[in-house]
Amino acid sequence: MKTELTISINAIDEDALAKRREMGDGMGALVCFSGVVRGREGDVSITAIEYEAHEEMARHQFGLIFDAIEQRWPVDSMRVVHRLGLVPVNEPSLWVEVTAPHRAEAFAACQFLIEEMKQKVPIWKKPLPA
Repeated sequence: MKTELTISINAIDEDALAKRREMGDGMGALVCFSGVVRGREGDVSITAIEYEAHEEMARHQFGLIFDAIEQRWPVDSMRVVHRLGLVPVNEPSLWVEVTAPHRAEAFAACQFLIEEMKQKVPIWKKPLPA
């Protein structure tokens, strides 16, 4: 399985990511997910979320998640971008792309990655009240 992980303070450019996409001939499914900062965190209106990470450990944990996905589903590739720093409302903080032979595997792998990331990857968020 091919993997690509980007952890950066730069805005996520989904168009540029799509232009760099590579799909194998046997791939029939492409799932993309964008996690966008909402204007509310619980009952509080916010203007942005500030993300920080223990980057070395985050990369290690993502590697373990990629390994677990490779053992469970016939995924061809996964690309993940997580933004750090200040991310305003309505901008993506997370982008995930999965290619697989069939949609069930692609959706399952994408969902698994996001759930595992939230539990195990040391990236913290601090909502900024409006």
